[in-house]
Amino acid sequence: MPAGAERLPHMHGRTATKGARAEVYARKFLERHGLRYVDRNIRCRFGEIDLVMRSDQLLVFAEVRFRRARNLISAVESIDRNKQRKLAQTASWYLSRSKRWQSCAVRFDVVAIDGRSDGQYALQWIQDAFRPGA
Repeated sequence: MPAGAERLPHMHGRTATKGARAEVYARKFLERHGLRYVDRNIRCRFGEIDLVMRSDQLLVFAEVRFRRARNLISAVESIDRNKQRKLAQTASWYLSRSKRWQSCAVRFDVVAIDGRSDGQYALQWIQDAFRPGA
């Protein structure tokens, strides 16, 4: 298992339910690693951000990606430039609506949950996964 990966219990049920469970696991994982919960499922016309967390004066926008073992691409590979652009636009919209966070530095993380051939799932946290416009 790659460094930073973590085994998760089986996830059964509909895709939306699995996605919600994946977000709960991701949030708990990030909290165990010192981040504090701010918000979740931020939606606007640009897109959606799964989790907003913070570490001191750093605001972390986290994209949670869940993929079954049978998918052709991994959870990380599924976050293309278009998705990165949408995340950045949504984050900008979120920041513009809250004076509390406007002076914070921001970071974009990915919490990838991939199915394994043994039927388990592995969680991988990629800090500073991308920088908008880079």
